[in-house]
Amino acid sequence: MLCAAPKMTGRPCRHSAFQAQTCPTRRLPRQMHAFEQDRVMSISEAVLEPAVKAPLVARPELMGTKPSLIGLSREEMAEVLTARGVPERQVKMRVSQLWHWLYVRGVSDFDAMTNVAKDMRQMLKTHFTISRPEVVEEQVSNDGTRKWLLRFPARGAGRPVEVETVYIPEEGRGTLCISSQVGCSLTCSFCHTGTQRLVRNLTAEEILAQLLLARDRLGDFPDREAPQGAMIPSSERKVTNIVMMGMGEPLYNFEAVKTALLIASDGDGLSLSKRRITLSTSGVVPEIYRTGEEIGVMLAISLHAVRDELRDMLVPINKKYPLKELIEACRAYPGLSNARRITFEYVMLKDVNDSLEDAKELVKLLKGVPAKINLIPFNPWPGTNYQCSDWATIEKFADFINQAGYASPIRTPRGRDILAACGQLKSESERMRKTERLAFEAMMIAGHGEDD
Repeated sequence: MLCAAPKMTGRPCRHSAFQAQTCPTRRLPRQMHAFEQDRVMSISEAVLEPAVKAPLVARPELMGTKPSLIGLSREEMAEVLTARGVPERQVKMRVSQLWHWLYVRGVSDFDAMTNVAKDMRQMLKTHFTISRPEVVEEQVSNDGTRKWLLRFPARGAGRPVEVETVYIPEEGRGTLCISSQVGCSLTCSFCHTGTQRLVRNLTAEEILAQLLLARDRLGDFPDREAPQGAMIPSSERKVTNIVMMGMGEPLYNFEAVKTALLIASDGDGLSLSKRRITLSTSGVVPEIYRTGEEIGVMLAISLHAVRDELRDMLVPINKKYPLKELIEACRAYPGLSNARRITFEYVMLKDVNDSLEDAKELVKLLKGVPAKINLIPFNPWPGTNYQCSDWATIEKFADFINQAGYASPIRTPRGRDILAACGQLKSESERMRKTERLAFEAMMIAGHGEDD
């Protein structure tokens, strides 16, 4: 999930993979064999210029108390319409109308619902909202990567909260990274922002709002135009894949995430294939079983170690759900095959988890699990005691895994030596430079989910 060394108000931090930033100390060899080129999955020339900020538009109405229709199941929507006096014989038809306008047409104004009676529209405007969150900031990189800083109401957090949503365009696909919490309760030792406190869970509405707003901004609804000059995939859709890799641990907010993803994959609405939705977790074992049974999307695991004593330190949730339980849950995940694999994220830490023996144990640990193993070179941040593995070590590690039959892409952004000179540090919190974060997040988000 995303790591962006956020403020307490809520910039995305990922409890695991996204805090493992890429190593700037070694470039790829000038010449590579074909199989090496296939293995190195990168976002070419990511963020070579400072990000462009879009004009900001305040949305004070978001601070109101009207309930939103976004994020309600059909049954819940029927209940609230009935409570507002919609005749029982009309409820099913009205729910279908609203569902179409919200998730197929993508409207954010009841007046745009032209086949809904005027008095019905007035009732909806009086009692409900379908507005989008406030866009505090928009960044656009020169490779098409987009990041939106969104503001949501406090909802008990004491003040409004902010989360970031990131869009990565690639050839033939566009991936959107979505947050599930404001803050993070996990304390992974290699995580740049692992000590940030959890502020609150996002609601199903707020999770879905990230997808709806991105599609708005990209012209991804009918009769909408893409931004002039925008880099978008060649596919008919601009957002083809979503990944729950933003701020927080999705499985610690299971019900809201479940509701949002089931709406996102509903065939009569947003209609995203479950093979194009990936949920990433640090290993909340009971909810991994529930995810398979109740949601059925693709799964990614922030692994990072093959021995319990080491993973206890790197990913402390392992003390509660050790490797044996985690891998058993992965083996039991429904529908696994070579075409439907679990992704295991593995950050490469020098002299910590990068030995050939670790590679052997990794292959042994995952034996029989249809899997892809993403190797993530670590980028040291101020105050960390960890270092990036040598490139030769990473390649040797990847070669062994490849030879054992597992795909093992090395997620390495290009142009990082240029990025390192861009932007400025964000005050004393030692957050990553904005342009570096954008490049890193682009690298991490890309390539998840299937292409069908």
